[in-house]
Amino acid sequence: MTALAALIAGELPDGRGRFGQFGGRFIPETLVPAINRLEAGAKEALADAEWRAGLDAELASWVGRPTPLTHAPSLSRAWGADVWLKREDLAHTGAHKINNALGQALLAKRMGATRIIAETGAGQHGVASAAACARVGLPCIVYMGAVDVERQAPNVRRMKLLGATVVPVTTGDQTLRAAIDEALRDWVSDPMGTFYLLGSAVGPHPYPWLVRELQSVLGREARSQMLRDAGKLPDVAVACVGGGSNAIGLFHPFVGDADVKLLGVEAGGHGTGLGEHSATVAYGSPGVLHGCKSLLIQDDDGQVIETHSISAGLDYPGVGPEHALLAETGRAEYIAVTDDEALDALQECCRLEGILPALESSHAFAGARKYAAEHPGETILIGCSGRGDKDLGILMNAIDFGEGA
Repeated sequence: MTALAALIAGELPDGRGRFGQFGGRFIPETLVPAINRLEAGAKEALADAEWRAGLDAELASWVGRPTPLTHAPSLSRAWGADVWLKREDLAHTGAHKINNALGQALLAKRMGATRIIAETGAGQHGVASAAACARVGLPCIVYMGAVDVERQAPNVRRMKLLGATVVPVTTGDQTLRAAIDEALRDWVSDPMGTFYLLGSAVGPHPYPWLVRELQSVLGREARSQMLRDAGKLPDVAVACVGGGSNAIGLFHPFVGDADVKLLGVEAGGHGTGLGEHSATVAYGSPGVLHGCKSLLIQDDDGQVIETHSISAGLDYPGVGPEHALLAETGRAEYIAVTDDEALDALQECCRLEGILPALESSHAFAGARKYAAEHPGETILIGCSGRGDKDLGILMNAIDFGEGA
């Protein structure tokens, strides 16, 4: 059986946590008992009908699921396509991150954790983790790169209002990669009492699997909603990709639908050279980062390189191992769009649809627009992974709002 067939059959990750050659566990010995305990606890919880029913009830009454599927008539006319948006921007806390954060927080409570730690880039996972921890009654510490603390100040304030302690990370590249490094150091110091609420589909097994399972709710909803509202499945599902949690959540329920193309859109930054972008699948090569083998942006000596994106949530030099497999097998295509293209798509969506998408989501809109130009008349599903209120500080410096702005 090929790796793709095994994925479609539900047999990946395998017993070693591998998606083909990608995934696995590359962790210090001190974390092995905690990781084994997490895997056992997660499998037990996800197989427990009563626990799943409790999660579903919280997703409905507290998160606001199912999120809407919105037809975009003006974008459809402008692009010559039939455009639909999966509105994760309307979920509680403003992005898809809450699906995973709530599930893991409930799991931490079930497993008897005394504190929760998390990392964040754009701040949405930090906000979601802070909210989820408040909901379940556990203290929350969020590690955030100092660069991201500055460019995502509104989300830092939101985390603090929700009761979280925000720890700026001043080492390394001071962005998401450094925040994950610091969270892992914390976890090593107390691997049994601390629960690491990892926000993306990266890291050592079982995290890529666990995050996928918790985020796939958005793809399952979108698939059902497309059949109900559009009368068919989309020709293509499009999502932005950094670490890849929203994209794998959207893509995974469609992997077995051979007629549905999958298009991941990465951050092309302002160039193709090392340090100018965050397009891991487009320009990366296999390596190990944060406990997992996947595709990485690295130099010829295997040193992971600092990345760039106007979007804090996409500014990461790796990608989830399931995305690496989807790219390797050709089941999904991954393209890069520049900062300027994402900004232009953001303004177009605001002007034509009255929706302000997050800068992360704006990359998906820009990629979908490119796809529409090459495939006129097709039905396009875009994962609108978050809302752009958090990005107003960046947008004030990047966009000419006119005199008096």
